[in-house]
Amino acid sequence: MKTVDLFSGPGGLSIGLRRAGFDVTACVEFKRDAIATYARHHSEATHYNNDVREIDFTQYRGSVDFVAGGPPCQPFSIGGLRKTSEDSRDMLPEYLRCLSEIKPSAFLMENVPGLAQKRARPYFDSLLARMSGLGYKLNWAVLSSADYGVPQKRRRLFILGSKTTQLRFPAPTHGPGTERDHLSALTVLGPESIGEAPNSPVKYAKYPDLRPSPYAGHIYNGGGRPLDPNGPCHTILASSGGYKTHWIDREGIAPKYHAHLKSGGEPWEGEVPGAKRLSVEECAIIQTFPRDLEFAGSRSSQYTQVGDAVPPDFAFVLARSIYFQLNGGVRSESFPVLEPDIEMIQCDLAL
Repeated sequence: MKTVDLFSGPGGLSIGLRRAGFDVTACVEFKRDAIATYARHHSEATHYNNDVREIDFTQYRGSVDFVAGGPPCQPFSIGGLRKTSEDSRDMLPEYLRCLSEIKPSAFLMENVPGLAQKRARPYFDSLLARMSGLGYKLNWAVLSSADYGVPQKRRRLFILGSKTTQLRFPAPTHGPGTERDHLSALTVLGPESIGEAPNSPVKYAKYPDLRPSPYAGHIYNGGGRPLDPNGPCHTILASSGGYKTHWIDREGIAPKYHAHLKSGGEPWEGEVPGAKRLSVEECAIIQTFPRDLEFAGSRSSQYTQVGDAVPPDFAFVLARSIYFQLNGGVRSESFPVLEPDIEMIQCDLAL
């Protein structure tokens, strides 16, 4: 199934799609470093390092079967102003234009959960209505990558569309109700440091904001959190590289300090002993990128690319489920791991 990947970033979604049997023939990405990284793992694709608004997608009508991509999330993120259609970074209309010009048989769109919440919900409903008007049967869900074998609690909204069938989402493979526990980020990283950590010391916050878990809350400076040794870490942010970078608690301070604060103890001062923030390479491993992939650009750009991407392993689980459904359950050599009786879950439409 020939595919176009919009807003591809460094290609996390494309890596998963290709592993599942999709033929990604073209990608579109405005950021030069991200497209350079993409070319390092998929040089055969046509790479558009352009503003998506400059591309005529009618050239792919009749030859491309599937469209995938995650338009910029800033207009809908709860960490921003959530100006939706009034934000100049809103590229959802361009995603819709691509669908209307290519007319693929199916598509996958990824974004932040905030697109379907509160202030942005009317815009989200209108988006679904327009997709339905293009002839697609729709399904959407907010999924956590941790439930699909990624050592990270990354929640994202996904919309599936098909002109022939209502696509379903795969059931979780890890966590409660499954046969596998959530993966620990520390277990995946291993005991040895990998790469160069940013020069952003971890310090005790002057006014700590306690949460039930020692690995949550605002107890330390910046937005980074200590990694939980027994489970997935918090979302790897595109703004990592400084004080928002998560960190490894080498001396097990987090649970001790949490218990101290919970019992009414006074905040500690200074730097956290043994704390080490994650390197680009470690963030990429948690995001499940291939370990031999080198990211282009400055360190800041590399952190942004890693944090912006769809985890490839998560993309693969979604893509293989979609591939299986669109191909009528027919096995192929490029798709050997999927069992015919794979369990699915389906989310209600919100049209």
